[in-house]
Amino acid sequence: MALLTLPPEQLELPPDPPPAHRRRTFAVRARNWFRGGGLSAVLFAVPTLIAFTYFAWWPIAQSVLISLQKTNLVTEPIWIGFQNFEAVLADPLLGTAIRNTSWYVLLALVFGFAVPVIYGVLIAELGRWRMTASVLAYIPVIIPPVVATLLWKQFYSAEPTGVFNTIAGWFGAGPFAWLQDAALAMPSIVLQTTWAGFGGTTLVYIAAMASVPRELYEAAEVDGAGVRRRIWHVTLPHLRGVMLLMLLLQIIGTFQLFTEPYVMTGGGPANSTLTLLMLIYRYAFVYADFGKATALSLLLAVALCLLSAVYLWATRKWSKV
Repeated sequence: MALLTLPPEQLELPPDPPPAHRRRTFAVRARNWFRGGGLSAVLFAVPTLIAFTYFAWWPIAQSVLISLQKTNLVTEPIWIGFQNFEAVLADPLLGTAIRNTSWYVLLALVFGFAVPVIYGVLIAELGRWRMTASVLAYIPVIIPPVVATLLWKQFYSAEPTGVFNTIAGWFGAGPFAWLQDAALAMPSIVLQTTWAGFGGTTLVYIAAMASVPRELYEAAEVDGAGVRRRIWHVTLPHLRGVMLLMLLLQIIGTFQLFTEPYVMTGGGPANSTLTLLMLIYRYAFVYADFGKATALSLLLAVALCLLSAVYLWATRKWSKV
């Protein structure tokens, strides 16, 4: 049976509802929203929004204002526009700080990113010793950063009786200057920060591995897969999204290195461990030029935002399991 069709010119759309009907519809929606608890939710959210605006967005707005001024936060500020940004970009120490920070980021990713993954996988393969290994991995995290840094600074003593020089002597090497050597200072800091921070990341990976279906491991064992193949074909693919996120967080964190070089080397020797945050610190608390310090802080924040956006765009497909 053929369907009755009308020519296009005879097709008519229903007329728009009159304004009064639209007003009644809006009123009904507003009444339903009010009765459904919408107003209560807004009232509960207002204090949080006010606190977040005051403690988060207001300081950012103030930072933008300070970056356009010459000020030491004591005397009356002088409006100088973008001169702080021009002065920071022309500072020869900026290039040194960028190179040192980038070198640290590279070393920290090569060593510090792989260690938590490997340790987390090994812990997951353990039996009754899993809890003990997890606790041992997390112990460095609960030690205050300054205390741990001072402790490692003593380990890096350039004397032959220093801890690491003594260990190197067992193998017929050393003694080394460690923190007093421009070539060894940054790798020494990387070793300390890797030890101090890998425990928290390891627990994240362990928690992520707990969500892997046991049926996949059982199927892999039935197919004759050993430990290595189970890790490569089952565990790591399920950790891919978490690993990409942790990599981004580690990149952002390593670009903000400050405590370890400040306590261990003070940026030396010969500015070989001067990082971007240490340069910001010098602007603010050594030269009392908070305008330059804020300008460099904003430049670093913008660079990290752009880097994060590019990273998320480039890994948008890989992050899916």
